[in-house]
Amino acid sequence: QVQLAESGGGSVQAGGSLRLSCAASVSIFSHVMGWYRQGPGKERELVATITSDASTNYADSVKGRFTISRDNAKNTVYLQMSSLKAEDTAVYYCRANRWGRIYWGQGTQVTVSS
Repeated sequence: QVQLAESGGGSVQAGGSLRLSCAASVSIFSHVMGWYRQGPGKERELVATITSDASTNYADSVKGRFTISRDNAKNTVYLQMSSLKAEDTAVYYCRANRWGRIYWGQGTQVTVSS
C-alpha cells in the first residue's frame, strides 16, 4: 500500500507562484509519478509526469510554466507552478504508478484569482 500526501496548495493571484509537494510513504525511486488536476465541473486531467530517470512530460496548457521534479531520497515529488492563471484553479492530485498499480493522494486545492 502506498500513501501519498499532497501539500502546498492555497490561494494566489494570477501571475503568482506555488510549489506543491507530494510525500510518499514508500520509496518511489523506480516509480512513475505524476500530478493531475480536476477543475470545477471538469474531468481529472494530466498536468505532468516524471519517470524514474527524471524524464518529464507536460500538458500543453502548462508547458513553460510548471516544472515537475523528484527527490528520491525524500520520497517526494514537487510541482513548481509559475505564471498561474485563473484556469489553473483546481484540486491537484499526486499519482504513483507502482509496478502497474495506481495510487492517488487526497488532493490539494489551488485557487487562482484574476
